[in-house]
Amino acid sequence: MATILIVEDNELNRDMLSRRLIKKGYQIEFAEDGAEGLEKIGKLQPDLVLMDIGLPVMDGWEATKKAKESPETKDVPIIALTAHALEQDREKAFDVGADDFDTKPVDFKRLLEKIQKLIN
Repeated sequence: MATILIVEDNELNRDMLSRRLIKKGYQIEFAEDGAEGLEKIGKLQPDLVLMDIGLPVMDGWEATKKAKESPETKDVPIIALTAHALEQDREKAFDVGADDFDTKPVDFKRLLEKIQKLIN
């Protein structure tokens, strides 16, 4: 069973994503800010990370960049999630090392396809 770490400060978003992913057979872990997310990526070595960009303590850009710079966590796939659907946000996500990018509100079918592609 693949483990997905959801790094998201919004409880409703965490709840919605986790319930739907659990139904699809994934094990879910959570972090509520970028610093905690970075720590859990190292500790848990999840199969994939869903990284919100607008996070407290350390934003998702910085957490993704640090995870991708570390030899221990650089191969963990990260999908950046943001409510900002601007092309520059997409480009910045890839610049900091995200493996994919998606917008909120989440189109679950599209997100699930991206997750499956990166995990398999």
